[in-house]
Amino acid sequence: MKIVIQGLSITSSWGNGHATTYRSLMRELVRRGHDVLFLERDQPWYAANRDMPHPPFGRTEIYASVSELKKRFADEMTSADCVIVGSFVPEGKKIGEWVTREVSGVTAFYDIDTPITLEKIERDDCDYLSADLIGRYDVYLSFTGGPTLDLIEEEYGSPMARALFCSVDPANYFPEQREKNWALGYLGTFGPDRQRKLNSLLLAPATMWRAGQFVVAGPQYPKGIRWPANVKRITHLSPNKHRAFYNSQRFTLNVTRAAMTRAGFSPSVRLFEAAACGTPVISDDWPGLSAFFKPGQEILVAGEAGDVLEILQELPERVSRDIALRARERVLRHHTSPHRAAELESIIAAAQKQAGDRPSPDLEMHQEEVLL
Repeated sequence: MKIVIQGLSITSSWGNGHATTYRSLMRELVRRGHDVLFLERDQPWYAANRDMPHPPFGRTEIYASVSELKKRFADEMTSADCVIVGSFVPEGKKIGEWVTREVSGVTAFYDIDTPITLEKIERDDCDYLSADLIGRYDVYLSFTGGPTLDLIEEEYGSPMARALFCSVDPANYFPEQREKNWALGYLGTFGPDRQRKLNSLLLAPATMWRAGQFVVAGPQYPKGIRWPANVKRITHLSPNKHRAFYNSQRFTLNVTRAAMTRAGFSPSVRLFEAAACGTPVISDDWPGLSAFFKPGQEILVAGEAGDVLEILQELPERVSRDIALRARERVLRHHTSPHRAAELESIIAAAQKQAGDRPSPDLEMHQEEVLL
């Protein structure tokens, strides 16, 4: 198939989790024989922090405006088998209106921020999607599953809402023998609604256990945050350093944004990355977590600082190692980039069928592949 993706960024992972998702998905789609074009709006903060300026898979092009996008890529988009527009794409609403009007292939909206998007639409504060536009896309691809998919179809009129969760590339994330420099680490961009949980589940334990070593990596944290002396700060960590980062921790922490917690069924890519590296994960609790990892068997759940300290100080290494191993096996069975690429192929085929088109023979062959 010929697939065109317009996403927030694939060239820069600075301050966003979109780039790693698009990279793993696009790499796998190309490996499976598809012709993939990624279109990225030129933004100064990404231009100054491009850790993959020329992705070595498919084709990536940068454009400066919607008018330039149409002028340079209209023919490729209108002739594509599928055109995908992602969440938080600048002027995404204007682009989506044009795409759903002019493109003859399958049109899809890929929401890497589904609960946040829906809340923004309810506040009439979303510049990349509208309630009306949801029904015009053939498919709504969502990072959030569960009841939210029914909501998107029944209340917003989407012809087809399907989960396309984040994933991990097993070629880039795997266990390594490294010195465990930190008892607990966290990787994530600052978010006001996440900071309370980070304070409770990492900063408070660090304050209470001065002998323990902790680390927080990610940009945009306010200067006013008071970091305990035993918490190392890393302003930005490029994806090529994530594996070493996870493998240098005894445990890694996952905390979930408030909107994602309310919606449930919204796993973070950090969950899959850490698990693939064989690092045991301590997470806050949220609806649907058990659909991805079994609490107590594949993941550890904490609600306050005392829970975290009990795990760090008292859980036998043998037990934590077994939990990490089971989590890694779960990820490799269900949550890798090959799984997501195959799922996307099946979703596109279903949308083609729903629209009255027959999938190509090559696509049908892809769907018959068995992922081991």
